[in-house]
Amino acid sequence: MAEFDDEGGSSAKRDRGARLLRVASLLNAHPQGIRAEDIAQRLGISRRTAYRDLVALEGELGMPTWSDEGRWGILESSFLPPLKLTTSEAMAVFLATRLMVRYADKYDPDLASAFEKLAEGLPAPLTEHVARSLDVLQRARRDTKFVEHVHALTRAWADRRIVEIDYAGARYEGRAGVSRRATVRPYLIEPSTQTHALYLIGFDEGKAGLRTFKIERIRAVTVTPRRFEPPEPGTVESMLREAWDIIADQPSVTVELRFAAAVAGRVAETIWHPSQHLEPQPDGSLLWRATVSGTIEVRLWVLSWGDDVEVLAPEALRDDVRATYRRALKRGEA
Repeated sequence: MAEFDDEGGSSAKRDRGARLLRVASLLNAHPQGIRAEDIAQRLGISRRTAYRDLVALEGELGMPTWSDEGRWGILESSFLPPLKLTTSEAMAVFLATRLMVRYADKYDPDLASAFEKLAEGLPAPLTEHVARSLDVLQRARRDTKFVEHVHALTRAWADRRIVEIDYAGARYEGRAGVSRRATVRPYLIEPSTQTHALYLIGFDEGKAGLRTFKIERIRAVTVTPRRFEPPEPGTVESMLREAWDIIADQPSVTVELRFAAAVAGRVAETIWHPSQHLEPQPDGSLLWRATVSGTIEVRLWVLSWGDDVEVLAPEALRDDVRATYRRALKRGEA
């Protein structure tokens, strides 16, 4: 087929927009992928233009495409049906979104867009609250790379496609984190109430087990055409029940604490963890026990109670808290 340029003409923009939609429809009709030359032949355009259109679908229209060995495809999650909510349902979504806005430490264009669409079906008083929430969100810092990574991971999660990520490990106790390349089956994207961050929970093929990845530490994401079977129902949820917040891939440990009488009532008012067990003491203090996934996250909660809590077990956590207070005291005396 002869090569020719089909971008000219007075109605070029309109024609190009219609053509991009036809390309998207072709990709959607071929879930296993289609070659650029076949797209060019189907639409009567040059192969060069077909390649430009494929790149433009994601770069300009935000439609998630993938390519592998010369074949191009579009992730199924690109096409979602419209959602109709009752006023009460919209209110429930509004409250959930308000929580996200309060905890957001960076601007999320998708959250803003969802808020704007939600406002269209709300009564005037709620619409005003949405507008004010958007004003707050608008002032948050921008992180383009983070948003791109969330988009890619969301598409992969929705279509059950394996991702490859470049990940920078966290620093713990003065030790530098290890950066590595990981091949992951994305099972869940979960927000953290402690760190105000998003986490990817999935099966790490290299580690042969479930792992938790903080999305802010992901340096690059590649969505592969490889699909994966979902885990057994309830697997991730069961794992998260042992997590204190979001980290659920650490060995289980039983934490035992003694809270002073001055705070015992406040502690008893809240279910801090599904496995917690409370034992009120004759002197007004409270014994608190729970089995959690590691002590990385619960440690911060323990420290937040200051001298109103004593760590009874495990010994490693007791030593860690004691050493933390000693370092703080030393700095205060310097």
